[in-house]
Amino acid sequence: MISLSRSEQAIFTNMCMIYDSTGQILVQDRVKSDWSGITFPGGHVQQAESFTTSVIREVYEETGLTISSPTLCGIKQFQTSAGERYVVFLYKTNEFTGELQSSREGKVFWIKKENLFDYQLAHDFEKMVHIFESEDDSELYYYQDGEHSYSKFL
Repeated sequence: MISLSRSEQAIFTNMCMIYDSTGQILVQDRVKSDWSGITFPGGHVQQAESFTTSVIREVYEETGLTISSPTLCGIKQFQTSAGERYVVFLYKTNEFTGELQSSREGKVFWIKKENLFDYQLAHDFEKMVHIFESEDDSELYYYQDGEHSYSKFL
């Protein structure tokens, strides 16, 4: 008899699209070599930390802004080469206070939403943007089929 475990190793992260009433979004020019380019701010969930608390903390650490009422709008998930499930919780909000400041993660700045694709985006970030903006899709799922990796929207 095969025993199937109901648990698995997982890595939890977050990302937040912050927007204002003028049609601008806050972006980060991420400098880390494993995923560089334009993205939204975010990071890792610490052990025993709530997902919402983690996105508020990460946004503050990377931008100097304190966000409130972040709304979960989707997820991205894939399996790492070590077999862990990597989950990114995608949030958005237009409620924030504070003074914008960049961090060691990268420069942060406001751009017009319609100009986002004029910038060099991080790998697959355009697919994540689809989830942030979609009324129908809430998940970006990566899977293996033999030697090849594929993604699909759910």
